[in-house]
Amino acid sequence: MATDQRRFRFVQWDVFSSKPFEGNSLAVFPDATGLTDAEMQTLAREMNLSETTFVFPRDAATERGRGVRVRIFTVQEELPFAGHPALGTAFALRGASNAPEVALDLKAGKIPVRFEENAGAPAFGEMSQNDPQFGPAHDREAVVRAAGLRDGDIDPSLPIQTVSTGLPFTVVPLRGLTVMERLQVDPKGSAEYLQRSDGRFFYFVCRETVDPAARLHARMIFYNGEDPATGSAAGCTAAWMVANGVIQPEERVLIEQGVEMKRPSRIFVRAARDRDRVVNVRVGGNAVEVLRGEVFF
Repeated sequence: MATDQRRFRFVQWDVFSSKPFEGNSLAVFPDATGLTDAEMQTLAREMNLSETTFVFPRDAATERGRGVRVRIFTVQEELPFAGHPALGTAFALRGASNAPEVALDLKAGKIPVRFEENAGAPAFGEMSQNDPQFGPAHDREAVVRAAGLRDGDIDPSLPIQTVSTGLPFTVVPLRGLTVMERLQVDPKGSAEYLQRSDGRFFYFVCRETVDPAARLHARMIFYNGEDPATGSAAGCTAAWMVANGVIQPEERVLIEQGVEMKRPSRIFVRAARDRDRVVNVRVGGNAVEVLRGEVFF
């Protein structure tokens, strides 16, 4: 092995689960100092997960004020914000310190993650996301055609709407688990429609659930396949649920995701209301470390 090779440590976490090999996997590079944008994109492709994060340590005073600088990459692009990478990176940075909070400095802004410790239970982290921005409602027939759905798949009692808490998702309510189980999304039609509208990805939800304790069942299918857990979309959906009376303000509820791909994820969400505005979106869950390694090149 050449002695002049550069070496970068990484850890891998399963996020939105307290059990290994469930939830959504995340690779975290705890010190990415010296990596270029192109190298981070290459490493994200090499990890081949939904997202990979790169931490750029700074002096303690800066991190106390602004948070720990973190950049998020999919296999194809950099994202300003994503939920499971934010939560998983906060768990990785916290380590065994038992710190009550870890603040991240993302391209979308400062995201605090607060931790809860209860006897006999794994640590629970909850991130605060940006206040939601609501886009217009979408035409049901247009979404059916774009996504490759069947007539009657969409739940007519709830709106299809784009919401952003840092990354815009178009929340699409479907009729039930039968529709969810046979869901086959047209990636080309979806991408073309979303490019013309104000959403980045479709997030499909239904009120029928596998776990009776869950409030919504969800799936998110994008250019890298299916996502086992999408914390950014779950935050948008929390705001959407409060706005449409699916849940009450400050009610913490469970969204289940990843069931069809045998990576069950448990995403806990809540949001508040300030008069006619939905505010204070929070998304939480557990995470467990499953792998450590080193990349050299």
